[in-house]
Amino acid sequence: MITRFLFWLLFQLEGGDTMMAMFFAQRVILGKTEFNDVPESLKSGVYENLKDSGVEFLAGDYVPPTKA
Repeated sequence: MITRFLFWLLFQLEGGDTMMAMFFAQRVILGKTEFNDVPESLKSGVYENLKDSGVEFLAGDYVPPTKA
């Protein structure tokens, strides 16, 4: 229940998707969540955060979609 509330709170903050991507990236870095368990809608943002942190190898063989 508390976890659900925290997710809700993060979405309500300004930049909800950005905050959630940062949250999941931190969880991946700490080893609490596998990159494959990250919701599809957030994977590209999480990958960018991992890349910015220099640990994009934690995303495995994920290839971000190309921007057209």
